[in-house]
Amino acid sequence: MDDLERELRDLSAWLQTPEPPDVTARVRAQLTAPVPRRRRWRFYVAAALVALLVAVLPPGRAALADAVAGLLRFAGVIITMSPEPALPTGTPSALPSQRPTVLDEAQRRVRFPIRLPAKLGPPEQVLVADADGTGTYRVATLLYRGGALRIDAFDGRLDPVFQKQASGPGVDWVQVNGDFAVWIGGPHPVAYVDRAGTLRVETARLAASTLIWQEAGVSYRLEGDLTKLEAIEIASSLN
Repeated sequence: MDDLERELRDLSAWLQTPEPPDVTARVRAQLTAPVPRRRRWRFYVAAALVALLVAVLPPGRAALADAVAGLLRFAGVIITMSPEPALPTGTPSALPSQRPTVLDEAQRRVRFPIRLPAKLGPPEQVLVADADGTGTYRVATLLYRGGALRIDAFDGRLDPVFQKQASGPGVDWVQVNGDFAVWIGGPHPVAYVDRAGTLRVETARLAASTLIWQEAGVSYRLEGDLTKLEAIEIASSLN
């Protein structure tokens, strides 16, 4: 049961609820409560299955997150689970203070290393966005395939940067270089959250399939017409 407790404690780090429930305490109380002998074997079987789902199968974590809150915060991205996400209308605005630049300048203007995917090579275009008073930008974006494929990089230790609405079985847990990542396997609305924590609805657009992961404190969004395997291979090739 120690493994299950650890997994639930880890889960609380990226789950958000209006009034976070003490899930770990409830589970611990249920696990330590006396169990009648005639039902004890069923209890142990059920506990083993729960531990297997949480510790081994990433979709089990996603299902648990959805059941507890319907709101997942992971790597600086908020994912709201909704049966029917509201689709954006009109032409989306660019991110705040977004401008094109070259790779070397972009690296000087952000506080994290910009890594390129070996699977894709040098980007066709580089963007930076959301500058602070010192001229340091919050987001660096690499564009490929005429802009149809993009990698957004940002400091995952900061406040949320993007908010998405997703539904149903399209949201799944996967792994990138041995660490957990989130895969959204279909179009979904996405909008930008600025430095003040305000959702910038004017930036809302319909995003393509997206992989979200984090390495060394830097968060990444890989978005484009990709399969899950293709996205993982690209993400794993960052150097």
